[in-house]
Amino acid sequence: LPGLLANSNATLSTSQEISFATSLDSSRKFPALSDSALLDTIQKRTFKYFWDYGHPVSGLARERSNATPETVTTGGSGFGVMALLAGIQRGFISRADGLNRVQTIVSFLKNKAQKFHGAFPHWLNGTTGAVIPFSANDNGADLVETSFLMMGLLTARQYFSGSDAETVSLRNDINSLWNAVEWNWFRQNNQDVLYWHWSPSSNWAINLKVQGWNECLITYVLAAASPTSAISKQVYDIGWARSGSIKNGAQFYNYALPLGENLGGPLFLEHYSFLGINPNGLIDAYANYQTQTKNHTLINYEYCKDNPKNYFGYSDSVWGLTASDIRGGYTASSPTNDQGFIAPTAALSSIPYTPDQSMAALKFYYYVLGDKLFKEYGFVDAFSLDVMKNNGAWFADSHLAIDQGPIIVMIENYRTRLFWNLFMSAPEVKSGLKKLGFTGPGL
Repeated sequence: LPGLLANSNATLSTSQEISFATSLDSSRKFPALSDSALLDTIQKRTFKYFWDYGHPVSGLARERSNATPETVTTGGSGFGVMALLAGIQRGFISRADGLNRVQTIVSFLKNKAQKFHGAFPHWLNGTTGAVIPFSANDNGADLVETSFLMMGLLTARQYFSGSDAETVSLRNDINSLWNAVEWNWFRQNNQDVLYWHWSPSSNWAINLKVQGWNECLITYVLAAASPTSAISKQVYDIGWARSGSIKNGAQFYNYALPLGENLGGPLFLEHYSFLGINPNGLIDAYANYQTQTKNHTLINYEYCKDNPKNYFGYSDSVWGLTASDIRGGYTASSPTNDQGFIAPTAALSSIPYTPDQSMAALKFYYYVLGDKLFKEYGFVDAFSLDVMKNNGAWFADSHLAIDQGPIIVMIENYRTRLFWNLFMSAPEVKSGLKKLGFTGPGL
């Protein structure tokens, strides 16, 4: 710094670079709360992302807090609809206000939002409903994002079950959106697999098959459940399950992993579909999904405790690798792609599977990291405590709809099973799961 002077008023003769790190301040930053009150606090602050920051015209969830405010996200809005229901249940807003917001969202989706064979794009303009391309060829239908949206809408349909004119009309509008999705058409000329994208200008150019194991189980369940355009079980078995190749079966950290890649991959694979699908007691030809969701989470937890890359800060209270912002970008963090960044949504959205480990993380994030991490819309998207290595201590300045939504929804599933009970009560969902060979409570 040219203006920096010594006590003698002499200037620095050469540039100087000094690196130093302070220790973590482990004092408690907020007053102690009961576990119940703490969960209330986390849910209420996270709810604000979807309520206060919801798009003022469409009511849909904005993609992220640090991007153009016109960009709304289809899948994140499905999670956001569920967050609105949690807000009603927890008394953060009135039922009338919550109903009004869901009506706004559904009306916009029905009357303004662009659709392609009944499916929605990944991003929309929240005022006009026009597609905002996600990439050059991703300017049309996104079947996976549509499935996340439909999961939220069907949950709302089950929640607003009254006989008054307003709720009857809302359910009818949701059904019209649900029935319009041409799931079977997305087999691209009757192949035994679903395709993720279709573009009005580039057709099937992306050519990405929806195959497991990943976050897309919900896509096949809803495609099988459709009253108007259903797929067959064969499409599930050959396409999604890859004729059984979906299975893993190996052990990692002494936990057997039924499905997916070695060490499990990012944790959102066990979050998105299971906001509505209840994995407890759910079994099909390929897995016990209670085992899958719990063991994948425990493998991720044990990996972070083991900390083979020696990142400062990883512990039994600082864990959870999933897709999130990182310094200078975005990545799907996992044990095989560990760059030293922890996303709060990873541990917190896993609370139904690992309640003790998730509560330990929540308490550290809230009490110790405090307002470095806990902001206006809940926990920021990710952080690193790795002060002495490549990352440096870092806290994101962003919140993302697809990460905030699972936090509030999965905490509610942990507390009351609200969303599991609502979504699994839909007759079409039950029939779709049974059609694909699932067994479990209530099926």
